[in-house]
Amino acid sequence: MNHSERLAAFVALGLRLQTLSEDELAALVSRARNSNNWFDAPNVQAAVLGVAQLLEESTLRTWAGHYPAEPAQPRRVGVVMAGNIPLVGFHDLLCVLLSGHHLLAKPSSEDKILMTWIAQELTTIEPRFAERIAFVERLNEADAFIATGSNNTARYFEYYFSKKPNLIRRSRTSLAILTGQETPETLAALGRDIFQYYGLGCRNVSKLYVPENYSFTPLLDALEPWNTVLHHNRYQNNYDYNKSLLLVNSVPHYDNGFLLLTEGGALVSPISVLHYGTYCSEVDLVDQLTDVAEQIQCIVSDGGRYAGSFAFGQAQSPKVTDYADGIDTMAFLAEIG
Repeated sequence: MNHSERLAAFVALGLRLQTLSEDELAALVSRARNSNNWFDAPNVQAAVLGVAQLLEESTLRTWAGHYPAEPAQPRRVGVVMAGNIPLVGFHDLLCVLLSGHHLLAKPSSEDKILMTWIAQELTTIEPRFAERIAFVERLNEADAFIATGSNNTARYFEYYFSKKPNLIRRSRTSLAILTGQETPETLAALGRDIFQYYGLGCRNVSKLYVPENYSFTPLLDALEPWNTVLHHNRYQNNYDYNKSLLLVNSVPHYDNGFLLLTEGGALVSPISVLHYGTYCSEVDLVDQLTDVAEQIQCIVSDGGRYAGSFAFGQAQSPKVTDYADGIDTMAFLAEIG
């Protein structure tokens, strides 16, 4: 199976995902949610659509054209996949297989249903992929490794995989920059960056940077349509718990009934909580962001006004070139081949 055939199979997979029937999607959601109840219908649908968009033909061909079509020596690449949001491991699957290597996947127990399903869809389209995909519990047979996990597990991965080529990713999160000049419409778009996938993804905004003396009232009002997150019992439980902590400890905060805002230095915030920090000038803002650059997955701002940032509402729509931790997975795979 050559590069053109592999690429054609992924393009066909994208078309297949776009044409799933309502019954097929409902059955998939039911299976996924029975395994992980964070994976409800809106979030599974969003993830499936996101993968389909990654596989748009012209985009995929342009991206793949920047890398070798075939490896000098196909390798068995062991991939430890995350499972915090639906199909989060798909990009690694795409990179390994499209680059001509063999995939030894260790999916997260949180996302095993969806990852095995999408692999089955791919092998139905191109049966020769069945010889190149294996879902395993142990990665002893791998020639190289890609692993995603927390900062603690990353240290374990670095030790365990140190004797072979490896790409290790750590915990990251995403930020939003506000100026106070945003419209209600643009602030409403920010809601998607905060609430989609219930805030569980590394591309979810967990901290805001706002000017000194910023008024949060317009933001909290604009986010009101997202109050439906409380329909999920686990989100509701997190909100109730974190609100109780803030009240018991007399921590100043804002509360719109489903989201808690509190000033703090931590970049990562608990589910249902957003941290915020203030800046006095753009120079001050740049200094603060520089200090935490290695912990940031992406930044959003109104219209993407800041260099390298996404527009509000776009954090959860990464392009195929938006690599986790900013590390070029395809370049890594080209080096090991």
